[in-house]
Amino acid sequence: MKVYIIDYGMGNLMSVKRAFEECGTDEVYICDEPKELVNAEFIVLPGVGSFYEGMNNLNIKGWTKVIIEIAKQGKIPILGICLGMQLLASKGYEEKEIDGLGLIDGEVKKFIIKDENERIPHMGWNEIYKVNDNSLLSGIDDGADFYFVHSYYFDCKQKGNVIATTPYCGEFTSIIAKDNVYGVQFHPEKSQISGFKVIKNFLTMNN
Repeated sequence: MKVYIIDYGMGNLMSVKRAFEECGTDEVYICDEPKELVNAEFIVLPGVGSFYEGMNNLNIKGWTKVIIEIAKQGKIPILGICLGMQLLASKGYEEKEIDGLGLIDGEVKKFIIKDENERIPHMGWNEIYKVNDNSLLSGIDDGADFYFVHSYYFDCKQKGNVIATTPYCGEFTSIIAKDNVYGVQFHPEKSQISGFKVIKNFLTMNN
């Protein structure tokens, strides 16, 4: 299983790489050239930071067109993590308005606090609740905890693409999926047993 992690200058890639290695594959590569993805069997788009900076980096470094082409072919599973999930959207408004990858219909918007006990960013452990069945959550109980750090959320336009939600600032989408494209708002590499189970499930997606 050849896992390629996209390096577009956003986030700690080594922790993601180690998590995938611990989940059963010794062929995990951090790649900084779009042409390298031709060898991938799985693609991971991680990220920490702003939507604008993330998309700007993908555009400048030539990733955007390649990722979209691979996604449309429908053969290679793609997983967006945290900012990487948000970049799958049609558009984002963090810093400046900018088009996203457009792989799953939706917009990335800033949280609006609904309760005096809530803080932005949403940081720490929180539950996920299944909305639609998906193999990404195989063997994971409803209400399982995952680790989050984010100030913006994915406003998903199609209910069929929402796999799980999380209670915060009302409720937000925490897992999305469409065909061979998946996204998780939490950090599976920091989410212990449940997070590693999500990674292991992802690694079965092209069987």
